[in-house]
Amino acid sequence: MNSKLKRLLNKRKAVGIGDVTKASEDDIKSYNRSEFKQSVFRKLYKPKTHNITERTFIIPVTDGAVTGYLFEKLKNKAIAGQNSLIIFFHDGGWMLGNMRKGNAICSNICDVTGATVLSVDYRLAPQFKFPTPLEDCYQAFVWAAQGARYWKVDPDKIYLMGNCAGGNLAASVSRLARDRKGPKIAGQILISPMTDGRLRTESYENFKECPTLTKKTMSFYIQNYSREPKDILDPLFSPLLAKDHSRLPETLIICADHDPLLDDSRLYADALTSADSPAKCLVCKNTVHSFIDFPSLEEWKDSMSAISTFIGGRSVSGIEMISRKERKRLERRPHLVVQ
Repeated sequence: MNSKLKRLLNKRKAVGIGDVTKASEDDIKSYNRSEFKQSVFRKLYKPKTHNITERTFIIPVTDGAVTGYLFEKLKNKAIAGQNSLIIFFHDGGWMLGNMRKGNAICSNICDVTGATVLSVDYRLAPQFKFPTPLEDCYQAFVWAAQGARYWKVDPDKIYLMGNCAGGNLAASVSRLARDRKGPKIAGQILISPMTDGRLRTESYENFKECPTLTKKTMSFYIQNYSREPKDILDPLFSPLLAKDHSRLPETLIICADHDPLLDDSRLYADALTSADSPAKCLVCKNTVHSFIDFPSLEEWKDSMSAISTFIGGRSVSGIEMISRKERKRLERRPHLVVQ
């Protein structure tokens, strides 16, 4: 783990929840509502606000409603046109959902990629267990696809994206869309997704004390998300365990090399590829789970470059982590960056 990431993780302690396995229900609710200390928050997450507009929508779902936050980048009218849409599902083990933090990630994704981003504030466990958060995300996706034309979004360029538990939800929403004959998905972007709830892979043992996600914490999340132990074997809970991986959207998976979910990422990419669903797993070196939170990291910039290329239309088979030298060259010549 590099020194810059260590400093960021130390700063995050001031706005984090600590050991969630020891937190009370009130502690969790307080974290989810927290405004954070402004100076620390901006140093950590650096949300882009210049030339980014944010709108809030109430999205109807079964037995209730969820909130959606839409981020759009102001563009020169001379080059305005239909945009890509990224529907984003946040991390937090299906239990934590501070939308100020989640929306900082989305404003940065919007700024770098140029895509419109919809952040979904799905209902959380343990009050709402599997499959309620998943159904919230699927219904929000259908709602967004139906309203895409009002946001000047190309309905053929809708992408699903999520990190950790959000990556799990994005993968399962794609399966529901396939099986229910839902709206078309151009691709999915899974950041360190949980794909196998049994926690049996080698990377769980190798990195079980990862500073941003321990095996104990992941087990706690799964226990609170599931209604009963057999839920873990459901393909919509553990997508890797599905028998059919065919006819799924093109998939870009990005993970860290020191991450308990490293094998979940690699094995899921392999399973999709073996069923002729185009997929690729890119591994960021010398970093840990949740690096995607911190836009000052080089690994974040590398990942955003790959994501921008993917939603720009390049086949996932041709996407690589470009060198820092090449990325800096592209940053000096922005017309070369695919958006």
